[in-house]
Amino acid sequence: MTSSTVVVFRCGNEDYAIAVDQIISIEKVAHINPVPHLPHYVVGLTKNRGELLPVLDFERILYNRSANSHDTRLVIVQADDFVFGLQVVEAKEILVLSDDVLKQVGLVNYAHTKYFTAVANLDDRMITVVSPNVLCDTLDGIKEIKQYMVEMKQQQAEA
Repeated sequence: MTSSTVVVFRCGNEDYAIAVDQIISIEKVAHINPVPHLPHYVVGLTKNRGELLPVLDFERILYNRSANSHDTRLVIVQADDFVFGLQVVEAKEILVLSDDVLKQVGLVNYAHTKYFTAVANLDDRMITVVSPNVLCDTLDGIKEIKQYMVEMKQQQAEA
């Protein structure tokens, strides 16, 4: 039987997970520089290990409200060609999910939730598995943000 190792975090009252191999680190939320005129789910830019990263508020993406509390964490995520901070209410744990608890969701066919790839149906809770690659391909305005980050890296390299 195969399994997946995931980082579990909370948004709203629900648990979500991303595969651990796509997580660079989990940080306390430090200074985030707001940038005007970005999509509503982008909090701004932050510096992490010398690199500027856009910060996406997962609570805003899902529930249209901000994830600000003393437990708020920044999950640094590596999608295909894009590194970003995902602001979540609380980063909870690392779990190993066996394939027999992972159920494919019919919601992947729904345009607004294609990034939900499976649900882990555990005895005491459910955990929705998120694909950062799909998330980054489906959010409105994300392509422009990716392009902006590429241009900024090129400018830094030339300086």
